[in-house]
Amino acid sequence: MHPPTPLRVAIVGSGPSAFYTAEALQKALGEAVRTDLFDRLPVPFGLVRGGVAPDHQNIKAVTKVYERIALHPGFRFLGNVQLGRDLQVQDLATHYHQIVYAFGCESGQRLDVPGRDLLSVHTATEFVGWYNGHPDHRHRRFDLAHAQHVAIVGNGNVAMDVARILLADPECLASTDVADHALAALRSSQVREVTLLGRRGPAQAAFSPKEIEEIAELPDVDVVVDPAEAALEPLSAAWLERDGARSQQRNVKFLQERAAAGATGRKKQLRCRFLVAPQQLRGRAGCVDTVVVQRMRLEADAQGTPRPVPTDTTETLAADLVFAAIGYQGVPVPGVPHEPKQGIVPNREGRVLDRVAGSELPGQYAVGWCKRGPTGLIGTNSLDAKATVAAMLADRQAGRLLAPQHSAIDALLAQRRVDVVTWADWQRLDAHEQAEGKRRGKLRHKVVDPEEALALVRRLRDSAASG
Repeated sequence: MHPPTPLRVAIVGSGPSAFYTAEALQKALGEAVRTDLFDRLPVPFGLVRGGVAPDHQNIKAVTKVYERIALHPGFRFLGNVQLGRDLQVQDLATHYHQIVYAFGCESGQRLDVPGRDLLSVHTATEFVGWYNGHPDHRHRRFDLAHAQHVAIVGNGNVAMDVARILLADPECLASTDVADHALAALRSSQVREVTLLGRRGPAQAAFSPKEIEEIAELPDVDVVVDPAEAALEPLSAAWLERDGARSQQRNVKFLQERAAAGATGRKKQLRCRFLVAPQQLRGRAGCVDTVVVQRMRLEADAQGTPRPVPTDTTETLAADLVFAAIGYQGVPVPGVPHEPKQGIVPNREGRVLDRVAGSELPGQYAVGWCKRGPTGLIGTNSLDAKATVAAMLADRQAGRLLAPQHSAIDALLAQRRVDVVTWADWQRLDAHEQAEGKRRGKLRHKVVDPEEALALVRRLRDSAASG
């Protein structure tokens, strides 16, 4: 049996892993592949648009790579098309030889402690989406005008992004693509102290050196570290010497230097706490005002890796706002197998399983965060996509494919009255956002309401057709 030409592939999602999957297929098959990228939103790029901080435009520039991928003659973007609403998995199976799930992990993990339902307790995911103008989070409210003390549970790079946005001068963000509603709230912010709460020690801190150093460079911000918490106990010192990455060694050096320097009296502070975990959130009138933290100690596991273990010692910290930056969580998608503990699509090396440790579903694959969980940087998704595409190509060669009965899904979408946003539609919307941003003295003015974006797409589409 000869492999079908062209190979038709549906990719659900349009973030980095989706584009890298399309790219790997293009490089392997050239014009013998057709890739349709579906997104429930009318805009592409996933967390590059909705998750990367507005003051990190150098990271957002990766979309230039995705725009080149979109030039392939077999590439299509179908925005405003949601799996489970506009299309079902079976619809894709009757139109494509292979289906790739690339929808990531869209929600934030919540704290599992008493008091987590108090007002002013949020996930970092909500806050990041809010200041980026993500449609899911544009209506969130964060009472920055009455908050001086903020606690962030976790100390990865997302926690650092939240801390930096809270402590930075809002006028330094005004020329970026930050959402207007967020900029207005940040301008009225009274936040003066942000405390990062890390369960492990400084040697195991999850942030990258560049992220913490960037905050230290902010004017009027002190990075404050308790000398006792910056010191390494023998277990961590031996582990760092034996297994520590260069970035972890650099983090320890930086934190110990900050601990030795102490506070300089600047008006804002980032406090880096270690070996502490939230035990309870307390409040008055339904709003959080206190975080009770439990001190931890480190013990070696079977491999000699330091692991945090609770002690009987607790401490109380003031907090007017609490953010949980403890990871993203995948949400179930109708018709797609879901593993709730990790929040991923169960898979074996990218091949989707009907259940955890179950049987492979022919022609269905996973890439990115919904494949492996929310780990790694944007570039990690390129290697991950190549690995899944290798499995797809092997299955294509072996004839392990779906058996589509139709060649194009356009008629079905038209029959269901789905207003599909094409790549040409997005290019016009993109140009509009940039032009409107320039008029306002910023890089981009995002259209954050999906209905408004669709209405604008229709007007721009009609204008292009008549012009």
